[in-house]
Amino acid sequence: MKLGNRAGVLLAATILAAASGCSTKAPDTAAPGGDTGGTGGGEVKVGRGVEGKTITLGVLTDLTGVFAALGADITNANTLYWEKQNAGDKVCGTYDVKLDIKDTGYVPQQGVQLYSGMKDDILAMQQTIGSPINTALGDTYTQDSIVNLPSAWARNLTSFPGNGVVGATYDVEMTNGLGYALEKGLIKEGDTLGHIYFEGEYGANGLAGSKYFAGKHKMKVVEAKIKPTDQDMSSQITQFKAAGINALVLTTAPGQTASAAGAAATQGLDVPIIGNNPVFAPGLLKGPAAATLKKNLIVASPINGFDAHPELLADYKKKYPSVTPSLGVVFGTGMSDVMKQILDKACENKDLTPEGVLAAKGELTDIDTGGLVVPLNFSKGDKSPSTESFILQPADVDGGAKTLQAGAYESPDVAGLG
Repeated sequence: MKLGNRAGVLLAATILAAASGCSTKAPDTAAPGGDTGGTGGGEVKVGRGVEGKTITLGVLTDLTGVFAALGADITNANTLYWEKQNAGDKVCGTYDVKLDIKDTGYVPQQGVQLYSGMKDDILAMQQTIGSPINTALGDTYTQDSIVNLPSAWARNLTSFPGNGVVGATYDVEMTNGLGYALEKGLIKEGDTLGHIYFEGEYGANGLAGSKYFAGKHKMKVVEAKIKPTDQDMSSQITQFKAAGINALVLTTAPGQTASAAGAAATQGLDVPIIGNNPVFAPGLLKGPAAATLKKNLIVASPINGFDAHPELLADYKKKYPSVTPSLGVVFGTGMSDVMKQILDKACENKDLTPEGVLAAKGELTDIDTGGLVVPLNFSKGDKSPSTESFILQPADVDGGAKTLQAGAYESPDVAGLG
């Protein structure tokens, strides 16, 4: 699929309601095994989430919580990608894709309730944002044979068979970020790392990566666990300065990243900052911590920069000249392309039921999105779907970050994580 098919995104969230009254009832011409769709290559079995010539995919995103900016960009990228596919390269050559988009506010209970209202009308989940919400829904997704692409990368999410984590898990990601920092001389053997991390799966898995890496290189990790609602990182930075840390490690949301960087600058703690995706957002470059972030922060991410995708950026700017792009555009487009490849495989297998889509996802061993996201292997069970990460640095460029090397990076230590 050419990059020209990967459209740019709207900044404001576009909510597309699911078609009312969707059902799994087969048309009169259906074969006994289920509905059929015309593909020019034989019948394709369909079921829940396919009504006439329309496939409905679910989206549980964050438009009002701690990852609202990222959620809006990813979701709008999903929307624009499928609008363009519907106008050309349809699923099975026949089906349009419609998104049923709901805002969870990054609240797990809200996500569970919203899914219960959409589950009878969707074929798969194009996106579920946040490790806590994905974890809360994991068993239900499994029971419903749902393929789900999380906007989250916690290791525990790989244990659910329907999840297709679009990138390396957080422990692998953190190992790659620290490995790159060690290779470039930003940190050294025996250093002390100060790690601020969210409670829950996101932070715990990022911490597992830093502790694993520290054990490999005779380093010490000073821990500071916070709640996603905590905003002021001053006390944590004071603790780290007293401990004599050599680098600051973050598994947080962008707001906490800005607070930590600002507090470090105020307290004279001028050290490298290594973060998990999604610790950074381009809006931080308009704040008081911008200079510190551009100087000290590197981010290990499954998402490539716009500098590697000038055609995608040009298409975006042409259509939306007044909107500032973020790398959520790249990820949202990449994960949509991943879903398209899963659905195409299900079409090839002539089974576009939820169960058929689930089987197709597990057959994909070398998913290539043209470098939008890292290469993926969905046949590895509960292992990380990727061992690579792009290394990004905040910069005054489109998307707010530049890549520090051509292609993705893989630390030699990743092999030990499994």
